[in-house]
Amino acid sequence: MTSFIIKSQVDRPQHSWKKDSNCAFCRIINNESPSNRVYENDKVVAFLDIMPLRKGHTLVVPKVHYSRLSDLPSEYAAAVGEAVSKVAYALTQALGNTALNVVCNQEYAQAVPHVHYHIIPAPNYNASSSPAIAEVSNNKGPPLTRRQMHQMEFEGREELDDEDAMSLAKSIRARL
Repeated sequence: MTSFIIKSQVDRPQHSWKKDSNCAFCRIINNESPSNRVYENDKVVAFLDIMPLRKGHTLVVPKVHYSRLSDLPSEYAAAVGEAVSKVAYALTQALGNTALNVVCNQEYAQAVPHVHYHIIPAPNYNASSSPAIAEVSNNKGPPLTRRQMHQMEFEGREELDDEDAMSLAKSIRARL
């Protein structure tokens, strides 16, 4: 999937990658924008993605603004790594699915210029929650290519429902 997302970024204009007073994640960290937080300490915050790839898609973000992972101070990098591990465990327990994709982009394919990790549960092919997966399983023609499946999955993203988010965040927090 990562290569599919990267290819979609080929002609995207480059961001300046400097400090950004309008950074969406800084606004969340400063409680200026709402979020469904699942974990927080003095260096890191984790919250549900508002446009999740799949149920449980969570972002882990350092509380200092750095655009590039390669510039992030080691104490924050360590704190983010620890948080990714804790949140990933709680997420797998809350969803009953141990398969995950953990991704951190730097500049290329990075939508928000603030270091962050995505923890994305793998598809549950036994569930009918994803329209893209349901469509794939009902396909009577030749098997879809991996690219076609990724495209359908990407197009199937929907905004996170507030009630579902609160319930899921509570379930994840209970397992931390």
